[in-house]
Amino acid sequence: MSDDKLTKILTFIHQRNPEVGELNLDDDLIDRRAVDSLAFVEFLYLLEELSGETIDPEEIDVEDFRTLRAIDKRFLHGAAAH
Repeated sequence: MSDDKLTKILTFIHQRNPEVGELNLDDDLIDRRAVDSLAFVEFLYLLEELSGETIDPEEIDVEDFRTLRAIDKRFLHGAAAH
């Protein structure tokens, strides 16, 4: 995952949920409630912008959003470092 894309994702999360605190690539974003249901559609739009691809909500799985590493693998096609 590029640092730039990671920074944009983390900025999005922290702007909407400052209480979430520091996150690493393997923290469980769902258990930590990093993105609430109201912000989820906006989060999908951000991922579409970063990936350059349309995300079909019918084809996603909750596990795709479990960690930053999973998001990178599923949507950004990267090899998350760290």
